[in-house]
Amino acid sequence: MAESLLFSVAETFIGKLTSRVLDEASLALGVYDDLRRIKDTSSLIKAVLLDAEQKQWQNNELREWLRQIKHVFSDAEDVIDDFECEALRMQVVNTSGSIRRKVRHYFSSSNPLAYRLKMAHQIKDINARLTKVAADRHNFGLQNNYSDTRIVQKRELTHSHIIESDVIGREHDKQIIIDLLLQDGDDKSLSVIPIVGMGGMGKTTLAKLVFNDERLGEAFQKKMWACVSHDFELKHLLVKILNSACDSSPNTFQRENIQNFDIEQLQNQLRNTLADQKFLLVLDDVWNENRVKWEKLKDLIQVCAKGSKVLVTTRSHKTADVMSTNTSHILEGLSQSDSLSVFVKWAFKEGEDKKHPELMEVGENIVRKCGGLPLAIRTLGSSLYLKFDIGEWNFVKDSEIWNLPQQDDGILPAIKLSYDQLPSYLKRCFACFSLFERRTVQNVVDVTAFWNALGFLPTPKQGENKGDIGKQLLHELWSRSFVQNCIDAGGFFSFELHDLVHDLALYVARDDFQLLNFKCKNIRENVRHLSILENDLVGQISIPTGLRTILFPVGANNKPFLNTCLSRCKYLRLLQLNKARYKNLPRSIGKLKHLRCLSLKGNMELERLPGSVSKLQNLQTLNLIGCEKLQKLPNGIGNLIKLQELYITTMQSNFPEELAKLSSLEILAFSNCDNLMFSFEGIQFPKLKLLSFSYCGNLKSLPFHIIPNIESLIIMDCNMVILSMGDNNNQIPNLKLKFVSLESLPQIVTFPQWLQGCANTLHSLGIENCENLEELPNWLSTFISLKNLLIENCPKLISLPEDVHHLPNLESLAMSGCPELYRRYEPEVGQDWCKISHIKEVSVELQETED
Repeated sequence: MAESLLFSVAETFIGKLTSRVLDEASLALGVYDDLRRIKDTSSLIKAVLLDAEQKQWQNNELREWLRQIKHVFSDAEDVIDDFECEALRMQVVNTSGSIRRKVRHYFSSSNPLAYRLKMAHQIKDINARLTKVAADRHNFGLQNNYSDTRIVQKRELTHSHIIESDVIGREHDKQIIIDLLLQDGDDKSLSVIPIVGMGGMGKTTLAKLVFNDERLGEAFQKKMWACVSHDFELKHLLVKILNSACDSSPNTFQRENIQNFDIEQLQNQLRNTLADQKFLLVLDDVWNENRVKWEKLKDLIQVCAKGSKVLVTTRSHKTADVMSTNTSHILEGLSQSDSLSVFVKWAFKEGEDKKHPELMEVGENIVRKCGGLPLAIRTLGSSLYLKFDIGEWNFVKDSEIWNLPQQDDGILPAIKLSYDQLPSYLKRCFACFSLFERRTVQNVVDVTAFWNALGFLPTPKQGENKGDIGKQLLHELWSRSFVQNCIDAGGFFSFELHDLVHDLALYVARDDFQLLNFKCKNIRENVRHLSILENDLVGQISIPTGLRTILFPVGANNKPFLNTCLSRCKYLRLLQLNKARYKNLPRSIGKLKHLRCLSLKGNMELERLPGSVSKLQNLQTLNLIGCEKLQKLPNGIGNLIKLQELYITTMQSNFPEELAKLSSLEILAFSNCDNLMFSFEGIQFPKLKLLSFSYCGNLKSLPFHIIPNIESLIIMDCNMVILSMGDNNNQIPNLKLKFVSLESLPQIVTFPQWLQGCANTLHSLGIENCENLEELPNWLSTFISLKNLLIENCPKLISLPEDVHHLPNLESLAMSGCPELYRRYEPEVGQDWCKISHIKEVSVELQETED
């Protein structure tokens, strides 16, 4: 419930009231004392919120009081943000505006005299409302608690792929499924084997264990995986299956955009791909109970060789009956013994359980209540990780949540209990996941931009940036088992949510956040954050004025609806128009002075941005990746003085010098900028952490004067780029690089010498598809911080550095598609295998590893 997020809301609001920018603005407008009173009153309210959060479920009046507080804080935050907007606007006017513009500003409707009167009235109203709700706190006997002491004990992040030894109690189930898959079929060319079990039982985990078993790699010529969920539309399914087939066969229609194929083209492509091939297809999380839909898909994949199999995971016995040609395998809960083993694995460090027999006794009772569900056991175990106070364990065991009837929405008591124990700041971040569609892979960059735009990120500590904090929060949520399938590749971090965890996000966030689709198309009262999944809904809904977030559906092209949103939602912080079909945007977008994040990713039709975008002084993230028809960046982009992340696809070749004004920039990424030829001479970005170039066909050199300041460098599919520093090639600069990814760069023959400058800092190095790279220098073995090294498809590379075994911190080494490297370092038999055999995680493959 949104009321459980209030402590963090209050904390953020009070933090705003103490900012230097607000102090200066309030003094200038004569409202300094009023804002001090608001801060003091807010602190009184904050002190009782943690206690109120725990007691609200037994007291309807208390719950109503918390709702009132939520509305007051929300309105108050809008007023305070308005102050910051005005202060930023004045800063831009005073530093870059002409005399004429300054005079026009003074006599406009928002000149300081009129603005002061308006703000004074609003602040008086906020003060009165806060004073009233603060006085009412005495009616509920609440205890003061000034800080949220709940913390997350972090554990080491493991790899996303299934490690068989980590899965407990499923050996017998795995063997049964493999035996069924390896059975010789009868005269039928295709057989279907369903795995059936309730949510959280581990069906997908079991299917992954089976899918990755070496015996199946030998038995089937092609293996494919498609996550189906509630979407069993034929076209969408064909695209997913073909994409998976493409992943396992890199040379097959690799450059074709099958997303734009029609049904007939998809059918033909599928027939050609599967013809005479014995394959294994996993259809994960199927809900479809319509036999006609299944038969249509089945008819298309019957072109295969005999012995092909389809493995289905589903919660529905009816779905299994509709699809099955074999007896379903019913996945039961874990035994008490296996359940306890899972719990111990997640609640303790190895061996620690032996030191705490009293906790183990309580833990056995907790495990019994989980009913053998691995997800419930893992989540609760994670929530108690490194907690040795028996009172906290007994609180979980004796919670009233266990006694509540199972909700229709399927929320598991164990997962809800784990959520209740999250720190307040993490609860708000978790609530954001309710805006995402089920079973979608998210990345930390996009999610952090969302959290940043909505003010959910804690204040950075010395030396930290927003990206660091976002990754830390995702790690904390992973530590509590709220996210899964995490891939941490240094500059890229992706993750998914289990279906039941996504259901929990929808449940706890339902007052403020809403995911709108045909099953739920009525916008709830007081919703602040809205995600629209279906394009056909766009013309049918009425947009409330108080929205702070709107995520438009893919393919949006309703200009009147967009105009309505921009004119009504003046407090928008986050606007996402990904893969829309607008040639231009309305000028009125410049009136969204509170906007922090504007994502236009994948707008293939967008040709220009209005100059009014330069009025968005609060903008922190501008994403133009994939806007391939965009002629140029908007005029006045240097006025976006708070911009932290800029992602660019454009047709222009050089960029204006006013980019130098973007002194807050932390991420700068160029993609599909075919005309890009700039050098950025004289421009520095003092806070830049990540620099990326991808698919920039005419880019020949890098802005080397910027690179010494950054921590992550990504260069991909830039066919002309030469990584030599030219005349300065013998100079080794001091670098701070922690992550470097070099991919599809045909001009690289020798490794760039200037990268020697990051020998003390580099953590992760990826080299992929560099077809002409012939050697890695011996000085690479001096990289004392290197933890991860990935080398793929570099056929001319004949060896690793001679002293590779001297790399002190190398934990992960993966090599594939490099024949000579495979010959030398083949496990157990290669002449140089002994030099890498000590590394914690080693993968040496002859061919490129399947996705």
